[in-house]
Amino acid sequence: MRGLLFVLAAGMVIALSVWAYQENYRTQAMIGETERLQREIGDARARLAVLRAEWAYLNRPDRLRDLAEINYNDLQLLPLRPDQFGRVEQVAYPAADPVFDGPITFENAVEVSAEEQLP
Repeated sequence: MRGLLFVLAAGMVIALSVWAYQENYRTQAMIGETERLQREIGDARARLAVLRAEWAYLNRPDRLRDLAEINYNDLQLLPLRPDQFGRVEQVAYPAADPVFDGPITFENAVEVSAEEQLP
């Protein structure tokens, strides 16, 4: 009986060591994957910073003004002037939600049969 307990204990120790070994390898793999993803994110952020810098460089007002002048015959673009811009107070916002006081009637409504209605 005592020998059986020793064998069972040794078997459990071996089983737990195999499980711990596998978990260690899975953990190392996940750490490697996380580091790879972090590198990709860093590379993507660096590319995004370069693209933003290029966008700012290409949209310089003096460059756009020169391009508009060069291509005036084709595009008919006029230079921007300060009086072309408005203030926020000049924006027409939609009116408040309408208030309904009574029932809504449809005087010229077309009757739709059950076959014509969408499911």
